[in-house]
Amino acid sequence: MALENIQKPILLVEDNPIDLDLTLRAFALKNISNPIQVARDGEEALSYFERWENGEPKPIVILLDINMPKIDGLEVLKKLKEHPDFKIIPVVILTTSSESADLQKAYQLGVNSYIIKPISFENFLDVVGHIDLYWRLTNKPL
Repeated sequence: MALENIQKPILLVEDNPIDLDLTLRAFALKNISNPIQVARDGEEALSYFERWENGEPKPIVILLDINMPKIDGLEVLKKLKEHPDFKIIPVVILTTSSESADLQKAYQLGVNSYIIKPISFENFLDVVGHIDLYWRLTNKPL
């Protein structure tokens, strides 16, 4: 595993405080050492664009919820994939929405993966482990 992959942040975009806490606990239990950056709505997620343009490290992966206040996740995804420098950042939709319209739109907008949040914490730990294994350890980013 490349050291640079461990040092790159993971951006978690999640408005639900319970889901946010569960995700952070799952990351801790899976010993994910990357810094975790949190945006609590779509507007806050888009504010990272300026930070990245000013030289802050871009995330190795963005975990993005769909149903959020202010700006929803699909709009964030659209703006990200339209940006010439940020469109290559992998995005994983991590949502409770199993709506086929959301799934279809996410893939049309260029999402890399679409995961429906499992109900049990144990299953969620498995999901986090798979995200870690693939996006942080297996996938070779630009």
